[in-house]
Amino acid sequence: MEKKKTNKKFILIFTILIIVGGTYGIYKYVHSQSHETTDDAQIEKNMNPIIPRVTGYITKVYIKDNDFVKKGDTLFTIDNNDYLVKLADANAALLAAEGSYAAAKADIASAAANIAVSDANVQSAGGNIETAKIRLGRATNDYERYNNLYKNHSITKQQFEQSLAAKQEAESQLRILQQQQKASSYQKSVIVAKSNVSNKQTEVAAANVQRAQAMVDAAKLNLAYTVVTASVDGEVSKVGIQPGQLVQPGQSLFYIINSSEAWVIANFKETQVNKMVVGQKVTINVDAYPDTQFEGTITSFSPATGARFSLLPPDNATGNFVKTIQRLPVKISLNANNDAEKVKLLRPGMNADVDVHLQ
Repeated sequence: MEKKKTNKKFILIFTILIIVGGTYGIYKYVHSQSHETTDDAQIEKNMNPIIPRVTGYITKVYIKDNDFVKKGDTLFTIDNNDYLVKLADANAALLAAEGSYAAAKADIASAAANIAVSDANVQSAGGNIETAKIRLGRATNDYERYNNLYKNHSITKQQFEQSLAAKQEAESQLRILQQQQKASSYQKSVIVAKSNVSNKQTEVAAANVQRAQAMVDAAKLNLAYTVVTASVDGEVSKVGIQPGQLVQPGQSLFYIINSSEAWVIANFKETQVNKMVVGQKVTINVDAYPDTQFEGTITSFSPATGARFSLLPPDNATGNFVKTIQRLPVKISLNANNDAEKVKLLRPGMNADVDVHLQ
């Protein structure tokens, strides 16, 4: 039988395929020794939620979907009529509290003046009493001397009675002055007690002034919250609000995407991270911009696998166990030498391929 002729072209193509395949396999093997790659990665940026702090109806919306805003730009306003009324009420309460405080301070000043007068009266009464005691001692001595002389019939009865009257008058004067001193001391104690009450009232009035001032500050703050402004520079997401809509505190209305900073969250298999460390260089290719390559650096590793943060994390203690390779989120920051305009074009959620340089 005649042998079939060997197809030289087929052999050539087959040989080339073997060489190319072998070369590619060797390249991938060598590459894998110093690189770890994954296509399970997404672009991330800060998404700042716009949340009102006060309740009210929207009066005007100043932005549209996808608008670029700067920090401090007005996004929308809330009807402030109710908050203007509350501010006026708080200001009126503050004026009343300040009036009460001023009156209490006036009472303290009056009490202090009365205490000073009472002190003077008490001191004056004390001096008069000392004078009266001296006069009484002199009158008593005269009375005793005249009494002895009267017994000896050396003086007249009229002279004796005059000395007795002088002594009795001095005694009466001393009693009157002592009673006046007691009255002045009692009056002083009453005034001091009233002054203490006035001091307490002043403290209460001062506290009421502080409370009223706090209410004014709170009313001003709430009034300022009726103008909602952008907290960062960035692009606005879909704006789903309109004038006349009622908003509540804590209600997330839309987002501002901070365009100045971006990073990548790459989910590596747990078998890939044994040689990865913080600070390693990373090459990033974003699907949306295949002609642009970004450079990054590993900055941190998640403290748990991605499955642990899911709504229903796996529980291998129940049911049949099937081992599944888990993925660990790794944060990769974009380096400063990347094109800033290209970084701004990145959108959160975009897919990316990352290549970590292990060496």
